[in-house]
Parts: sequence; C-alpha cells; structure tokens
Amino acid sequence: MKALSFASLSYESKKKKTRREQFLEEMDQVIPWETILKIISPYYPKAGNGRRPMTLEVMLRIYFMQQWYGLSDPAMEDALYDIESMRRFAGLDLQMDAIPDETTILHFRHLLEKHKLTEKLFEQTHRYLTDKGMMVREGTIVDATILNAPSSTKNRDNSRDKEMKQTKKGNQWYFGMKAHVGTDTGKGLVHSIVVTNAAVHDSKVMDKLLHGEEKAVYGDKAYAGEDRQRDCESRGIEWCVKRKAVRGRKLSAEDREYNHRQGKVRAKVEHVFQVVKHQWNYRKVRYKGLYKNTVQVYSLFMLANLYLIRRELIMMKA
Repeated sequence: MKALSFASLSYESKKKKTRREQFLEEMDQVIPWETILKIISPYYPKAGNGRRPMTLEVMLRIYFMQQWYGLSDPAMEDALYDIESMRRFAGLDLQMDAIPDETTILHFRHLLEKHKLTEKLFEQTHRYLTDKGMMVREGTIVDATILNAPSSTKNRDNSRDKEMKQTKKGNQWYFGMKAHVGTDTGKGLVHSIVVTNAAVHDSKVMDKLLHGEEKAVYGDKAYAGEDRQRDCESRGIEWCVKRKAVRGRKLSAEDREYNHRQGKVRAKVEHVFQVVKHQWNYRKVRYKGLYKNTVQVYSLFMLANLYLIRRELIMMKA
C-alpha cells in the first residue's frame, strides 16, 4: 500500500461518500484490469527510452474517466488537480505523485487509436462477460442511434466534416454518424458494433450485427424486409422484427399486438443507449472523421456493458 499524504488522510475522515466516489468505486471493482492491461502493455512505452513513462494503469484509468465525464485532455488534467476522488481512482496523490499533463493524456489516446486497442478491449470484455455467464447467445436485438456532428461551416476550412452525412428522422434532419449495435436479449449487453455516417440505412449493416448463433432476431420497423426475413428463417432464426404497414394502409390489430409483444424485448437495447447518451452525455461526436470517433464508441459501449451489470459482478466477487 502506498503511504498517504496528510491531505489524503484528511479526505479519508470525511463523513459523506459522494455519488462520484460511489460510482468510481463500483467501476473499479467490475473492470477486469489485469486482463485488459495485458492487451495494451505490448504497445505501451517502456522505461529506459527517454523520460520515464507514467504507469500504464494510471493512464488507462484517466482515459476511462474522460469517457464517463466527457472531459477534454486539458479539462482532465485540471480535474486531476481539483478532484480528490478522481485522483484516488487514478491512483495518484497530489503531494507525492506527478500529475499527467494534457499532452501525456493526448499521447495515450493516440496510442489507443493507432493500434485499434479499444476494439480489442471491447472484444476481450465481451469474452470476459460471456465466461461469467452474463451474455445470452440465444437472441440478438439490433438498433442504431444517431450521434450529431457540428453542422456549421463557420470554421477554418469553411466546410462540414466530409465523413459525416445527414439523414432525416421523422420530420427532423440530423448531421453526423450512426452507432449500430447488436445486443443480447437478456440484459441488453452489446456484442457487436458498426459505425457509419448517418446516411447509411440501419438495415444495410444488419448482418454485421449478428453473431451467427442466435435463434431469434429483434429490431424496429427500419429492419423490416421480406428478403431479410426469408434469409433468417431459412437459417432457423425466428424473425421478431416489428411489422411495417404497407403504404396507404394501417396496421391491423393483430400486427399492432405483435409489435407490442416484440417491443417488450426490443426495448432492452435502449438501456445501453441511455447510459452512453444521457448518463455520460455522449450525444455529439468529439473528434473529426469517423475513425477517431469509432475508437471512442468502442470504449464507451465496453464500459456501458460493465456498468449495466455492475451489481451482479460485484455480488459474484463478494
């Protein structure tokens, strides 16, 4: 155990535990640190080549906090100076340790981007949850969510991001990208991710969201299609996608009842979207281009999976 400074000891004696502290303590318990650190370790700078690097686990913990609180690199550096609970989660002491500056935090993010490590972390966490019996393989729910990008042209290039596109949903236009996900039918945990510009129709990437072992597939009306239905049923997969009315006609009472039944299962996919978009406030892309944002999307949904079942994982460790 590292010795605590007087400031840290004073913090220990406070009477109330904040919601931030409770959240960080829970996530600290459920993230499989040893497993995911092994994935990054071969790519991380080793001591002896120039300035001694910060500890890998410290940098990964800081990166995760950026995802949860939507902090830029400079804001993350400031938070480490300001907030004791964040320093504790990172394993830093203000009086005894060097605080990583914004450039160090930036370089770590670039390392993850360069080697596509967040995708590997997502896949490893998926295997970890499957081994724990948390992932249900019998069915898949497919859905997509729009993530907005700046639509203004009042910038240095006088143009929008060329990799982002616009789409119409209802009577409103959106500009940005889409995160397409496939989740299990048990707890709505994400097992597949595809990121595209917003103009790509949801049904175009449906096949990439299926793992191939499901016995049923659920989705909203955007995925309805006779060819896709026949293809799934020919492979022994039950088609539970909501029914779509023919133009000029309304759905029958039987179809509405069918959609209502399937909607009870399909709604589970909204839980992970609620965590990412509302709790962690990721409604708008933070970088330019699809690649960097895709890297972040993998990390966000990996962490959201762990958050959704954090209490079950903590009980398993007890």
